[in-house]
Amino acid sequence: MMTIYPNVIKSVIKNTIKKALTVSALSISLASLSSASYAQDAVNLDDLLNQLAQGKITQTKQNQARESEFKGKLNQQQNMLNDMGLQRDNALVLSVQLEQNFADNEINLANKAEALDKRLGELKELFGVLQQVSGDTRSKFQTSVISAQIPGRGQFLDEFAQSMGSSSKLASISEIERLWFELQREMTQSGKVTTFNREIVLANGDRKNAEVTRVGGFNLISNGKYLEYIDETGSVAELMRQPSSRYLASTSDLIESGGNTTAFALDPTGGSILSLLVQAPDLKERVDQGGPVGYIILAIGFVGLLIALERLISLVLIGSKVERQLKSPIASSDNPLGRVMQVKDNNPNLDTETLELKLSESILREVPKLSKRLTLIKIISVVAPLIGLLGTVTGMINTFQAITLFGTGDPKLMAGGISQALVTTVLGLVVAIPMVFIFAYLNGRSRNIVNILQQESTGLIAERAERAELENSPELAGQGA
Repeated sequence: MMTIYPNVIKSVIKNTIKKALTVSALSISLASLSSASYAQDAVNLDDLLNQLAQGKITQTKQNQARESEFKGKLNQQQNMLNDMGLQRDNALVLSVQLEQNFADNEINLANKAEALDKRLGELKELFGVLQQVSGDTRSKFQTSVISAQIPGRGQFLDEFAQSMGSSSKLASISEIERLWFELQREMTQSGKVTTFNREIVLANGDRKNAEVTRVGGFNLISNGKYLEYIDETGSVAELMRQPSSRYLASTSDLIESGGNTTAFALDPTGGSILSLLVQAPDLKERVDQGGPVGYIILAIGFVGLLIALERLISLVLIGSKVERQLKSPIASSDNPLGRVMQVKDNNPNLDTETLELKLSESILREVPKLSKRLTLIKIISVVAPLIGLLGTVTGMINTFQAITLFGTGDPKLMAGGISQALVTTVLGLVVAIPMVFIFAYLNGRSRNIVNILQQESTGLIAERAERAELENSPELAGQGA
């Protein structure tokens, strides 16, 4: 039988209840930790019960305070909900009214638009015509060189076209008259050649005031150069590249004509033909398109031309000396014929056959001097087109390489090779054809001199043979006497 001590049981129960109540108190009164009275240790069960009773009362008061606060906020939220509902109802009513007003306004606008169309009648067609004419006139003024002398015409036309496009504003008589005036002024000025002063932009970018001559509605010129009108900036500028000199000469003639009739190269398209003329390459650019092969052909042609010039001068001088020698019985050593005649004079006792051989030798000695370097001219006339053909093949190779790399979408990529192919062929023919004629002419002059030498040598042989025959036959000599 186990003995139970009351103090021990009381202590165990006290500790157990203390632990349970402590956990319960922490879980229940965690929101009100500011109260430190529950943190005190209970001395006995009575104190513990008192503490529990006080905590319950405090917790109840807090719960009641929170409940009353929640009820107060609930009433406030209900009031806010009621206010929002009232605003929603008012908005719905306003929406219905606005929808009805919108529908009524649409009906009124349709009725008024229909009434406006009926009242306008044929005026709408007039508005369309005025808008079209003003728009076409504005586009014409953008490219017209007359705008360089009469600026500010396009702004009125733009505003007038926009007002006519809205169909809500009637055109006034003054606006219609001004449109007619601008058209009439354009036609009148297009038939005049006038001179005025204004600022122009030079090709180097500088600006200066200069005297500008306007030829109708076609061209602008100043200081013998063509100008262009730029509508975007309202400025007049020199063409970065001028056409060929024969066109520029006509501008100088017009400026110096003083109102008299003169020939002038004008562009009736308003700049299209002039732009094509400006883009056309000149002679130097054509030669540059031939590349290195083209320059080689020109160098060979230049050498051939120098040789031909030297041969021409030499043959002309030799020919004139031979002509003088034909008229003189005294042989001179400054020309081929004189040197051939000196062979006869230096050998008076030679027989006919030996003299013939001596004269042939002398003529053969003169022939290389007369025909030297003519073979080189002939070679140049043959080689030049062959080099041109080489440039043609090289250019076509470059063209096919460009096609392989970039395709045929952009013809400009193939233009370089094609230009080289064509220009080198042309240069080769340009060099070869004159060289052929020059060779033929010089060779003919050389042969003429050689023929004169042969004729004279034959005459000398015949004279020596006749004299020898007379000396050997006294009877013939007597008959001759």
